[in-house]
Amino acid sequence: MTGFRTGRDASGKITFQWRALLFSGLALLCLQCREQAVETLGPDPVSEQASKPKDSLILPGGFTSVVVADSLGPARHLAVNDNGDIYVKLRKPEQPEGLGNVALRDRDGDGRADSIVRFGRYPNDGAFATEMRIHNGYLYFSSELVVYRQKLQPGELVPQTEEERLVQDPYPIRWHNAKVLAFDESGGMYVTFSAPTNACEDGELTRQDPQGIVRGENPCSQLDILGGIWRFDAAKKDQQLADARRIATGVRSVVGMAWNPQTHALYAVNHGRDYLYNHAPMYYRAWHDAVMPAEEFFQVKAGGDYGWPYTYYDPFRKQRMLAPEYGGDGKTPATGYSDILMPLPAHWAPNDLLFYQGTQFPERYRNGAFVAFHGSMNRNPYPQGGYVVGFIPFEDGKPVGTWEVFADGFAQAEVLRTHEDAQFRPMGLAEGPDGSLYVVDSKKGRVWCIRYANPDRPFREADLAVLDRRKNTVSYLKQPEEGGELK
Repeated sequence: MTGFRTGRDASGKITFQWRALLFSGLALLCLQCREQAVETLGPDPVSEQASKPKDSLILPGGFTSVVVADSLGPARHLAVNDNGDIYVKLRKPEQPEGLGNVALRDRDGDGRADSIVRFGRYPNDGAFATEMRIHNGYLYFSSELVVYRQKLQPGELVPQTEEERLVQDPYPIRWHNAKVLAFDESGGMYVTFSAPTNACEDGELTRQDPQGIVRGENPCSQLDILGGIWRFDAAKKDQQLADARRIATGVRSVVGMAWNPQTHALYAVNHGRDYLYNHAPMYYRAWHDAVMPAEEFFQVKAGGDYGWPYTYYDPFRKQRMLAPEYGGDGKTPATGYSDILMPLPAHWAPNDLLFYQGTQFPERYRNGAFVAFHGSMNRNPYPQGGYVVGFIPFEDGKPVGTWEVFADGFAQAEVLRTHEDAQFRPMGLAEGPDGSLYVVDSKKGRVWCIRYANPDRPFREADLAVLDRRKNTVSYLKQPEEGGELK
């Protein structure tokens, strides 16, 4: 079995590197030890800068935000307990203590964390540990290769129980390795095993014609073991892939997934592939790499095939197209694959999904879907896009209209040449017990709480006007025009 990575040389030309993946003997041992938590008490960790207007989020009328905590370190997802305690997953364990989780508590009720505790001493198997969820009284979290849980005891901020290892990934570290979780109503836990390549590129085929189209392995052997979503038991220890049931296939990279209790169904947001122009310049232009293909919002149906790597979704034609690596020419539709619910802007990286269940927010937001758009990295020579929290309205269990911007102001810049120009990148979402929405940033580890300030205030469509205007005027929100490259 082999793994495949793609890269670029100094001229921008695609290069390929094969490396052997040794699957045998790679099971990791869980470190079953008691936590050695590191706690910070005292002054609010929020810096003085956090109170300045330029750090405020741009929200619909009637909404306000407060910075709960700052500078926790590069973070991924978060969860909020019934008592308001917040748990944040760090990308990798914080050194030198080697603790990968953070617990936050607001002791004086001012909305800001004044107790910060770092905990979670488990193997550092990668730099993109992602998940943090609370389910049936347990705190679930994941490294790149392992899904863990710990029992939460009433009144305790940091769980003192042993870490239980629920799922072990049998393969080595690779691209798109986040273990994202969702839970159904009958004891099931859904886990993503995304695909490690862009389009299952085949280096041997491509080397035969280095000036031609990049070719894909056909059939793609990665789909035998990856590129899908599996259902495990939410309470069983030491499960392997063989113990689970594959629910869906053809998934490139899912970092946001959620169970919708209104429809009793699983939903996901998928990252579309990259490099249409680079792989097939005779059919695509550089502009196509910035605006295509769409990211995808879909309902995960048992037996569904969502088209990776053979297809991509064209947001202009509003249909699934055959990928150039598999004979596509930018004009040929692909049939026989599962439908999506809604295309989302290209390369915006939807990295979390949350169905709002509270009653604090106005009626139009209830049961709708919030999406954290982490922001693009590879739309050059055009400006980068995303870096907002979006919202998808639902009626009668189905999305209506189109996506809209709900929270802006994370980037703190009007034009983003690279993702490094963004001050903050929204990454994870969680709902508090009072119906507030929490957002965590991936670069510095800032946590915001968003509230509807006056529940008795009627919400008006005019409250969306500011964000609607920004959607069509700000460079990181509007679709770039061809020829509008950064100079």
